[in-house]
Order: sequence, then structure tokens, then C-alpha cells
Amino acid sequence: MRPRLPATLRVLERGWLSSNNILGLDGAEASLVDSGYVTHAPQTVALVQEALGGRRLVRLINTHSHSDHIGGNAALQREFGCAIQVPAGMAGWVAAWDEAALLLTTADQAGEAFRADGTLAPGDRFVLGELEWQALAAPGHDDSSLVFYAADARLLISADALWREGFGILFSEVLGEGGGIAKARATLEAIARLPVEGVIPGHGAPFVEVEEALATAFARLRAFEEDGSRMARNAIRACITFRLLAERRFSLEWLAGHLAEVPLYRAANEGFLGLPAERLAAWLAEELVRAGVARRQGEFLIAA
Repeated sequence: MRPRLPATLRVLERGWLSSNNILGLDGAEASLVDSGYVTHAPQTVALVQEALGGRRLVRLINTHSHSDHIGGNAALQREFGCAIQVPAGMAGWVAAWDEAALLLTTADQAGEAFRADGTLAPGDRFVLGELEWQALAAPGHDDSSLVFYAADARLLISADALWREGFGILFSEVLGEGGGIAKARATLEAIARLPVEGVIPGHGAPFVEVEEALATAFARLRAFEEDGSRMARNAIRACITFRLLAERRFSLEWLAGHLAEVPLYRAANEGFLGLPAERLAAWLAEELVRAGVARRQGEFLIAA
């Protein structure tokens, strides 16, 4: 079930590749939370332009540093001249355009450099859609990540810290750096202590089933803790699905080489699976076909 949102808050639900965009209307001005993936930037600009209804976009806020949340930043900055605020923990990466820290080269994803004009730190407050929000630390999926809580409306913008059916990839854990599971658990416990009646996630429709979503997320964390291979397979499957939907098709030979070369997949395989690249590619192809994400055409996978 969807929460009842005020008319001053609009959620632009996006499909795969792009995160949701949340537009807050404040009189003649507006602010946006997150901007989608770079290849969807023209669509993001068009969607925001229509939703603005003649208002001026003055600010873009990012919840965290990943490509599907910051990919439209540069295009929106060019089009609307808006200021961009990023979590304090990622500001240095943006200033230096550190593509490894931003997980662009790490996961072989695309991005476009942009200028950050300010930062948000845990505890900071701001107005969005005529509501006061507080930024809260939400490490786990991304250690610099923030979620935003509006106490008066009991609403949470949860980014990838909590979805209706889970949460985002625990990259630090998959990459062998450790600590991701403990940080994600602490984030979920912090969310569970808040009086929340509606959640606007980074992906998927807004929802009111907060307790059920938290129970699902905690169960997934326990499963990952008990069997790290499940976490690694989940990460590989999700990111390759992302790539397939961006490219529309690729060969199994290319996929095996890609899995062996890209740092994220190499670390996940070496740390948790220990499979030859060809065998990992074959398993992945079967999984994507079984899930209805892809169809097989000879030695090629085609986005379904």
C-alpha cells in the first residue's frame, strides 16, 4: 500500500538503471532528491521539467554516491542551474572525480562529472516540499549514504538502505573490505527506532508496510551472514542485470571476460565463490533467463 503523500511531494518512479527522483515543491521553487543514471539523463530532465510546472529547480540533493543516483546531476545542473548538495562523505570523491571511490570503474559503470556546491552531514536539517527533513547516517550499502526523515509527517526517504523487499548491495562486504553487514544492521536498527508511517525508497513504489520491510531486510542480512556466497551471487546478478539492460545484448564469451576483469566481480568470485569465469558466466546466464530478465539466442544473452 502507498502512503498518503502531501501534494508538495512528488515521486518520479523510475525503472531499472535509474533511482527514483523525489521532487519537493516550495512555492515558486523546487528541490530534487537523486537524479538517476547517466544514460537516462535526457529523460530525467524531461520528467523534472514537466513536474516543475513552471517552478524553478534550485537544488539537487543526493542520498549517496552510486551511479544510478548521481548520473543525471551534470545534465540537471546544465539545464536548470541548480545547486547540488552531496553527503559530506562523498564530497572529496566528487571534487577529485575519483571513479574508483564512486564505484564507476570498480563496477564498470558510467558517470559524468559534476560540481558539488555544498554538503549534508548527519544531523543537518533542510526543507523539502514544505516539510522539515533531518539527514541521518545510513552506512552499509554505501558508507557515505544518508536517509532523510520528516518527523512531522513520519516519512522516510530511505534511498537504498531499505526497500520493500530488501536493500542495496553491500559493496564493502562483497569487495572484501568487511563491515558492511554490521553497518547495514545498525542502519536498519536505527530506522526501526523511528516512528515511520511511510517510506519512499530509492527503487520501487513508496510503501507503508514498514515492519514487514524491516523483517525482510533483517532476514536477508542473516542469510548473507550465514552464507557469503549468497551475498556475492546477489551482487553479481544485480549488477550484470544492470549492464544487460543498458547494453541490451552481449555474448557469453564477453560475459566471462567481463566477470574476470571487473574489480567488483573478480573480488566477489575470489572471495566467496572460487569459480572459473566460464562457469560463473554459464550460471549467471541460466539465472538471468530463469528470472525472465534475459533470453538466450545462441551464444548471446538478449535483454527480455
